[in-house]
Amino acid sequence: MSRPDEVFRVRVTKDHLVFAAAHFITIGSDFCERIHGHNWRVAVEVTGPLDENDYVFDFIALRDAAQQIVNELDHHVLLPDAHPQLTLHHSEREIEVRYADRRWVFPREECYVLPFRQTTAELIARWFAQRLYALTKDAGADQLHTLQVDIEENFGQWASCTLPIETLRNK
Repeated sequence: MSRPDEVFRVRVTKDHLVFAAAHFITIGSDFCERIHGHNWRVAVEVTGPLDENDYVFDFIALRDAAQQIVNELDHHVLLPDAHPQLTLHHSEREIEVRYADRRWVFPREECYVLPFRQTTAELIARWFAQRLYALTKDAGADQLHTLQVDIEENFGQWASCTLPIETLRNK
C-alpha cells in the first residue's frame, strides 16, 4: 500500500487511440472556421493510491475504456449542441447546421453531437474524461484521485483536462 505523501500515476497512450473526425469552431462573434478534419490522438492518465494488488488502476481496463470512446468518435463530424450561434435541426436522416448565412447538411449517422458549446480540443478532453470515468467507475475509478485526458488535435498541439474524481463522483 502507498503512503499518504506518495503520488502514483498510470498513463496509457497507444498508436490505436486515435480517431479521425471533422469539426469547426467559431472565434469571437463573427468568425466560423471551415469544416476540417484531424487525426486526434488520445492519452489518458490517472493518479491515486496503490490498491491491494499494488496497482493504481488496471492498464487494460483503462485502455479498453479509452478505446471504446475513440471508436464512438471515429469517422464522424463532431457538432456542439449548446453553441449560442449554431442551430442544429435533427431529422430522421439528417442534421442541418446553421451559422449566420452558412448551412451544412450531414447524414445523421455520420455525426456525433457533443453536449457543449464548441468542439475544441479542450472541451473534447473534458467530455472524454467524464465518459471515461463513467465507463471505469465500476472497475475501481472511484478510488482514484484524478483523471486526466490529453487530446492531440494536430502533431505537437495538445489540450489537457484534469478532473478530480470527487468532482466526477458528485456529478
